[in-house]
Amino acid sequence: MPIFSILRAMETYANVLLYAVPFFFVLILIEFLYGWWKGHQTLRTMDTISSLSSGMTNTLVNLLGLLIVVLSYEFLVDRIAFMQMESEIWMYLVGFVAIDFASYCSHRLSHYMNIFWNRHMIHHSSEEFNLPCALRQEISETIGFSAIFLIPAAIVGVPAKVIAVIAPLHLFMQFWYHTRHIPKLGFLEYIIVTPSQHRVHHAINAEYIDKNLSAVFCIWDRMFGTFQEELDDVPCVYGVLKAPETWNPIRINYQHVWGLIKDAWRAESWWDKARIWFMPTGWRPEDVKEKYPVQGIDDPYTHVKYDNNPSSYLTAWTWIQFILTNLFLAHVLYNFSAIGFPSLFVYGAFIFSLIYAYCSLMDNERVALFFEVFKSVFGIGILYVYGNWFGINTGLYENYILAIYFILSIAVVAAFTMGVIPMKNESTASLYGGLEARA
Repeated sequence: MPIFSILRAMETYANVLLYAVPFFFVLILIEFLYGWWKGHQTLRTMDTISSLSSGMTNTLVNLLGLLIVVLSYEFLVDRIAFMQMESEIWMYLVGFVAIDFASYCSHRLSHYMNIFWNRHMIHHSSEEFNLPCALRQEISETIGFSAIFLIPAAIVGVPAKVIAVIAPLHLFMQFWYHTRHIPKLGFLEYIIVTPSQHRVHHAINAEYIDKNLSAVFCIWDRMFGTFQEELDDVPCVYGVLKAPETWNPIRINYQHVWGLIKDAWRAESWWDKARIWFMPTGWRPEDVKEKYPVQGIDDPYTHVKYDNNPSSYLTAWTWIQFILTNLFLAHVLYNFSAIGFPSLFVYGAFIFSLIYAYCSLMDNERVALFFEVFKSVFGIGILYVYGNWFGINTGLYENYILAIYFILSIAVVAAFTMGVIPMKNESTASLYGGLEARA
């Protein structure tokens, strides 16, 4: 694909997100208000911010084209199509079904092979199940080959431009069913993926693990033996069997692969070093398991959710940082072409450093001060080198305002990490223990 076509596609994606992101936030607010009204709140502040921050990192990776595509759909359709579909309606219908089948295949691979679980673990890492959880998407996938699962569409000649239109729509259609507030939906349970089915998919109960892998049509699970109904007497418990124990989505993205690297290094057998990557998810060499045991979740019903009991001060400061991050991201989306490359890479790196800094503080880590200093010095450096903030030049002293923010941010985080401002609410016991997991 010519470079100008790639840039045009990235700009189009940025424009779509300008409308999609506010829409997602409105739905999340509705879910929050409904949970408050019903007395069944499914959102926790730090978990929600972690999920939404993960969505921002994924957005940046997609916008900046950091995925190396080794096999594109356009390449396939140009070489293996044996017919050309003339009906535009059939193009879109066949293309949508083909994408849904490809999504099932890719999703199943992610659940059943060690190396591919790393790119998908982030989506399952929340110990809650809600709309923000849907936005927990990976940044750890660096090589793209998913087009191989679209071979059926390529064979019948579905054009690449049709797939390009359908793909984001198909992805957005998977947002709504990440909720605990919608019950089973009658006959629709036999046609589409519903919230009930997807609750099962995110659960770590033995009855539910690795089930319901379909994206839009549940027919694939029913055809290939991966369907499981939500059972009334088996309440879903959410998360992953090796709990991340962090709110930092960037760290979560690489936890599994880091474990694989360590196990491969420690394994005595060269055969084990080679095959660990392609074995079923969770497989470890026997000698490594014996010398370096890893504690997983044996009983989901007694598992205590990760909760470092943040103080109201830390919660307020985290919301401020999160809102500012969204403003920076909105600036990227709105001025994508004007900012241009390579400045977009610089901007993206800054936003990544910002997210890493405030998420480290969310985890009550004193090293968060180091990341905050790095982020703030990075930001001041941008102002110095560019002379403004990526083209913003309104005459309203924005350079001074940003410089003051960076300095103030370091001071506030220093106060947190040195104990001047409490990071934990020591007077209140955790509300998210094993009993709550049964609810």
